[in-house]
Formats: sequence, C-alpha cells, structure tokens
Amino acid sequence: MTSRLPTKSASGFDFSSYSRNNHLSSSGLGGFTATSTGTTIVGCIYRDGVVLGADTRATEGPIVADKNCEKIHYISDNIRCCGAGTAADTEFVTALISSNMQLHELNTGRKPRVVTAMTMLKQRLFQYQGHIGAALVLGGYDATGPNLFTVAPHGSTDKLPYVTMGSGSLAAMAVFESGWVKDMEREDAIKLVAAAISSGIFNDLGSGSNVDVCVITKDRTDYLRNYQTPNERVEKEQRYGFKKGTTAFTKEMIYSMIQKEDVLEVGKTAPVPAAAGEETMDTS
Repeated sequence: MTSRLPTKSASGFDFSSYSRNNHLSSSGLGGFTATSTGTTIVGCIYRDGVVLGADTRATEGPIVADKNCEKIHYISDNIRCCGAGTAADTEFVTALISSNMQLHELNTGRKPRVVTAMTMLKQRLFQYQGHIGAALVLGGYDATGPNLFTVAPHGSTDKLPYVTMGSGSLAAMAVFESGWVKDMEREDAIKLVAAAISSGIFNDLGSGSNVDVCVITKDRTDYLRNYQTPNERVEKEQRYGFKKGTTAFTKEMIYSMIQKEDVLEVGKTAPVPAAAGEETMDTS
C-alpha cells in the first residue's frame, strides 16, 4: 500500500485536498469557506511621525462579543501594530514579536527599527501559510524616520504613506484618497484617521463602537484610547407606547398569579390537622 502523503523530497503545489473537498461538498456536507472577520484599521504618515487608528468591535459571527476591545498592540516604545482578523492570532503574534524585539534591542544595544519588526512578522506569518489569521498595520518612528507597513496573513508586505486593512478598509481608503496630503500637521492627521475609522464603522457591519488613535513621533508615543465615541446610547427621541384598544382582540382571559398562604402569628402554634374519622375538640 502506497502512502498519499507528500514526502520530504516532493516539490511544487499539492492539490490532494481538492478532490476531497469537492466530494464532501457534493455529498451535502457543505463547502469550505474562509472565516469572515470584521475590523477597520488604518495608518498614515504626517510631517512629524505616524498616526494609527482602529475601531473597537470584536465579533463572533453575527454576535458582537466585545464593544470596546483594543486593536492597537504594543511592539516597542516607538512601534505599534494594529491587528485585524482572528483576535487571538493578532494578540499572540504581536506579543511574540514584541518579546523578540526586546531581546533584539538588548542584544544590539540600539533602538529597534520598524523594518526589523516587519521582517519578523512577515517571516512568522509566511511560515504558517495564512493559517495565522492576522492582517496587520505596523507603524513606528526610528533612526530612518517615520515608517508604515501593511502585513497580510500570508506574509506579503507593503510600504505606503497611508494604508488600510480589514473588512472596512475600502470605506476607510476612500477617505484617505480624498483627504490625505503630504506633510500634514498632527491635528489634521488625527482628524483624517478618525474620519477613516468612522467611515469603516458606519459602512461595515463588522466594524463598530469607538475610535482608537495612536500617535508616534521621535520623542514620544501618545495612545488616545476612545478618542471618539460615535455610537453612544442616547435617550430615545419618541415614546413607543400604544393606547389600550389600539390592537383589536377577540378574547380576553385574566389569570390571578397571586398565591395566598396562611400566615402564622408569632407565639402561636399551628393547629394539628385531625386524623381521618376524628373530630376536633374546642378547648377555648
């Protein structure tokens, strides 16, 4: 009997699962689809540094699991990473790279560069061929100035002045394409990032809740948690009560749900029930 598993010397692409998936699908067991995730994460370079932004909604299918989660992860003092995709994957892969970056800094005695974190991330993700569901926006400030990268789950990367990732990325990119200019001021860059995240929040069902912003410059990093809260619950504008008789009905039944119990006064004993066939005696 020969094994169908690929040997170590095998090369090229492996399509052994294609026939199996087609057979299972035709047998009524359903097809295999990619997991749908919802997030809007963005970043842009301005005159003095980098501004990163993210929404705060975490979903489990159609359920909002967390309305105010943190999607901007710490890598080092001068580097942050926004994560979209599977929440556990984004948290653990960024925590691992953050640990490796700290070891790298201790070993070299220099501040780590953003491109170093990007290389570590892309090598880790490529190693797992997309099974780590982490789409990342990496930004920071190092000796070469402000840097901004995107890292896809399969390991491909881009270096651009403004980037978007996640299911709300198209709506956010429309804001950047129309509003980004070179050498923006800090406040203008923050407002543009917040507008891009808000565009994703209001146009993508997987994104929602609040806007987180992180500003990274040469000297400091400011994490503006809940910079905007566009979805705060407010008092309803109208009352939705209806007068009795608005809805017609043909039959009405009223049940009394109150159960009466005998209350025993303090200092008295409960009367002993008489046995069958016996009469009670009045002792008063």
